[in-house]
Amino acid sequence: MSDRADAIVIGAGVIGSAVALELARGGRSVVVVDKGPAAGAGSTSSSSSIIRFSYSTPDAVLTAWEAAAMWNDWAGHLGAVDPDGLARFVRTGMLIFHTPGDNTVRIQRLWDEVGIAYEVLDTDAIRRRLPGFDLGVFYQPKRIDDPEFAADPQGELTAIFEPESGFMDDPMLCARNLAFAARGHGAQFRFHQQVAGVTQQGGRVTGVSLAGGEQLHAPVVVNVGGPHSGIINGMAGVVGGMRIGHRPLRQEVFTVEAPAGLRLVDGFPAMADLDVGQYIRPQIGGTWLVGGTEPECDELHWVDDPDQYDQYPTVEQFETAMMRVARRVPVFGVPHRPVGLAALYDASDDWVPLYDKSDLPGFFMACGTSGNQFKNAPIAGQFMRAIIDAEAAGGNHDEQPVQFPGTRTGRDINLAAFSRRREKSATSGTVMG
Repeated sequence: MSDRADAIVIGAGVIGSAVALELARGGRSVVVVDKGPAAGAGSTSSSSSIIRFSYSTPDAVLTAWEAAAMWNDWAGHLGAVDPDGLARFVRTGMLIFHTPGDNTVRIQRLWDEVGIAYEVLDTDAIRRRLPGFDLGVFYQPKRIDDPEFAADPQGELTAIFEPESGFMDDPMLCARNLAFAARGHGAQFRFHQQVAGVTQQGGRVTGVSLAGGEQLHAPVVVNVGGPHSGIINGMAGVVGGMRIGHRPLRQEVFTVEAPAGLRLVDGFPAMADLDVGQYIRPQIGGTWLVGGTEPECDELHWVDDPDQYDQYPTVEQFETAMMRVARRVPVFGVPHRPVGLAALYDASDDWVPLYDKSDLPGFFMACGTSGNQFKNAPIAGQFMRAIIDAEAAGGNHDEQPVQFPGTRTGRDINLAAFSRRREKSATSGTVMG
């Protein structure tokens, strides 16, 4: 196996594997390095893998909408049929409760602009779709030890429903499918290999050094290290040139039994309930995935060392999540003990990812992606190839940002929206983006 390549990709998660595929499709020799045992075995494997379009900025909505077409034709996007099987898109639709403030109204405005169809549901319409739900307004979300947690609702909820959203049934398999397709174009994957340094010469990146002492050489290095990407940016010495930061955030997601009549087979949608601070995603087999939406009352658990964190859910967060769900769904049977996982997001300051070059020529980054960018993995790979190609052709993405043409809408996506030098984007300030 050669120690020289045209590009090195650090990280074989769903986005890293997508980057590898697109660079290899473009004719580059690509080596992917990952400390884990297989593609998608890191934070990708813990993803809720929701495909939705409810973002706060035009470029984010366009990105998700364009990427969704790729998930819908997964085999066509890959250009290959993995003998281990292909991940499958499951359409559920997405229901988002209206909450005070501009966020839901802004989503509707952006959907109108892009041409994404949706319904506005009054309380009675929601009740017909969600039998057994308490549709009272409890906003803002509260901890269960707050005396106001059990207060009477103030009014009734309305919502928007978008029918094209859903989820991928196996997030790790998505990454494996992308890696298989990348290998078909000559990409090599090196697992159980930890990056120990980013090498430079004459003011340019020259490759990476591995923990065992081996040197890999390439004029292009792409950091897609997930929760470890901040450490890798530090190795490259590029943090000082970034206006937007990112760091690991510990999150808990629970698997619970879904009440009868509110399961995937019953047509139950994915749901964002910022009124109580939880999201719900149905699963094959009659269960729900339940996660949080980072309400102001919940403490965020930032992690200094992504290799040292508690991987098991806590009783405290489990009880909070379950009681919030029970507040919304009185027929919900609260489990007696946590079933779920704790994993790390690589969260940016404004919950918008960094798809960008860096101040070190040849060193690129796809960082700050965890929590809400799984859905954009296929197009994120294309974004990175477009930026790398533009720089290789003598362009300067900082001065003349790449405009990426969307094939589904015919509209350009301004990749400056994902720049490390941007001002903080006006978003929900949560994982919802």
